[in-house]
Amino acid sequence: MIFPSYLSWFVVAGCISTIAVVILGLNEAVRRAGWGRGERRLTVSTAATLLVGWFALAVALGFSGVYRGTSARLPTIEIGILIPILIGCVAIWRSAALSRLIDATPRHWIIAVQAYRVEGVIFLILYATNLLPGVFALPAGAGDIATGLMGLAIGISAARGQQLRPRTVLMWNLFGIADLIVAITTGFLTSPSPLQRFAFDHPNQLISMFPLVLIPTFLVPLAILLHIISLVQFGRATARGHTGPVHADDPVRA
Repeated sequence: MIFPSYLSWFVVAGCISTIAVVILGLNEAVRRAGWGRGERRLTVSTAATLLVGWFALAVALGFSGVYRGTSARLPTIEIGILIPILIGCVAIWRSAALSRLIDATPRHWIIAVQAYRVEGVIFLILYATNLLPGVFALPAGAGDIATGLMGLAIGISAARGQQLRPRTVLMWNLFGIADLIVAITTGFLTSPSPLQRFAFDHPNQLISMFPLVLIPTFLVPLAILLHIISLVQFGRATARGHTGPVHADDPVRA
């Protein structure tokens, strides 16, 4: 099955652009928080190294066919999805440096950066060209686009001075996580493996092939970790008694 070349560039460019936005955003966040130049440089360079290294590994494994699904063996793509999430969760809860960085980053930035989820339009394009089964592509694509657009709208509204309401933050995160759960589940159930239950006449082969495999092994775990960070910020604000609407410019409360 041949993946359209123009979409290949779209997937790779989307990943690289997301990395760049995250790094630039972190640099600006710690600068606004008043961190020293040396500490800021170390923090941003470490984050950049981890993100670029993770992406490079995802490219290498995806390109070499490690995650390629077949009907004769159990899927391996869950390794590329779960391991980054587990490592990220451990760091979020155990790393004092990361905890401080989370507090320094405005809450609406963490939400708005997930505008990259509109890249889910790729699934709809591939469905329209009969390259992906609808049971996976339609909910995954529509859900990603909705999450990305809503996140961007929330971020823009907050940046313009509108108050960021905790209920909005919570509901957006729950919707975004639910979308990812649906996408991952339907991805497994429609891809060639002993676990396949749907789309036998039109299996979801492309999702485990390069470059589309970069979405579940890089962009999806990144999205889940961003949701977790957003919920951690939400929990800290609630614990500090900030249960009402908060202003976006406060890095702890917004």
